[in-house]
Amino acid sequence: MKPIKVTDDIYMLSINVEDSALLFEEMWEIPKGVTLNSFIVKGEKTAIIDGVCGWDGIPENLFKLLDELQIKPEDIDYLIINHMEPDHSGWIEDFRKITDQFEIYCTAKAGDLLKAFFGQTERIHTVKTGDQLDLGNGRVLQFTAVPGVHWPDTMMTLETSTQTLFPCDMFGSFGQIKGSPFDDDMTEADFAYFYDEEIRYFANVLATFSKPVQKAIAVTKELNPKIIAPGHGPVYRTNPHRIIERYEEIVNYREGAPLKEVTLLWGSMYGMTGKAVQFVSELLEKEGIVCHNLKLPYVSVGEILSKVIRSAGVILAAPTYENKLFPAMAAALDEISRKRITAKKAVYFGSYGWSGGGLKEINEINERTKLDWQIIAAHEFNGSPTGPDLEKLEAAVRQLLTEM
Repeated sequence: MKPIKVTDDIYMLSINVEDSALLFEEMWEIPKGVTLNSFIVKGEKTAIIDGVCGWDGIPENLFKLLDELQIKPEDIDYLIINHMEPDHSGWIEDFRKITDQFEIYCTAKAGDLLKAFFGQTERIHTVKTGDQLDLGNGRVLQFTAVPGVHWPDTMMTLETSTQTLFPCDMFGSFGQIKGSPFDDDMTEADFAYFYDEEIRYFANVLATFSKPVQKAIAVTKELNPKIIAPGHGPVYRTNPHRIIERYEEIVNYREGAPLKEVTLLWGSMYGMTGKAVQFVSELLEKEGIVCHNLKLPYVSVGEILSKVIRSAGVILAAPTYENKLFPAMAAALDEISRKRITAKKAVYFGSYGWSGGGLKEINEINERTKLDWQIIAAHEFNGSPTGPDLEKLEAAVRQLLTEM
């Protein structure tokens, strides 16, 4: 992508990571890619906020974008590090090979990570909430710590004259930007595209840190920015409240205020549990319920998280395996618990051969991990489901739909 003017003296340097085979953080599938955004703020002095290199493996991209703005690396006076994760900071090592005549502004915890990651110990200025950096010509950067928004080192930077907020991972999204990066140029189809990618991003990257995210939302409202320019995804320069309200909605998904949808998460070794799944799937379709049908172990963890977090109801279907729960289901529930996706209403069913055990382990996982899921109905059946078994499943699903 080309450098793009955001507003007076502020430019966006953005790269689309298009390789869907790459894994974000080496864990999360990004089938629709992701953008890495960096920003230049020019006063009498020039600052670069975050970076776009390191994680994508092509550090030269940043320097090409700077060259298009006719900015030499030596002309960069300040590096503003909102967040030390290497998808935003990995370019610093290569940058130091070209010039070391810059000053770094970051939180104290980010300063510790600069030393640990890159051996950088000089020209580091640690800042706290309310501190400012005057670039001249009326351009002033103001810093606000938001610890725990993904990492404990995180801060947001506000350019005060234009009220442009650079929140890094906060208000971010997966998904490539295929046209203009600005909300005022986006269609409803574009917003729908990023609607799903914002949920996927939050569920995979930020869900564990929902309480710090809620605090950061409150801080953002107090700052009252006119433009929100995150490190991933679109820039909201016409209606920044749209992404603020969107994040308020998503963060509440985690704690039981989600969409009236169902995630059907299931696995079946020899098709017996699968017969019951087919029955339930057809029932949900007849009732007109949006159902995310995810089969274990073939679905990715990232997809599981992004669908479970948004769903008011979850149907877990898996057989007993060696007197315990089908291992792929146990692993999926462990990942869900790590992201603290709590307070769901759920139904469980599954087949067994000579003894049950799946339900017992689900209850153990729910209690041990403090998921706080309400298992409103459960049914284990011997072998293939019979007519009476299916009647019990229908009653359980209808109860779930009523209580959603």
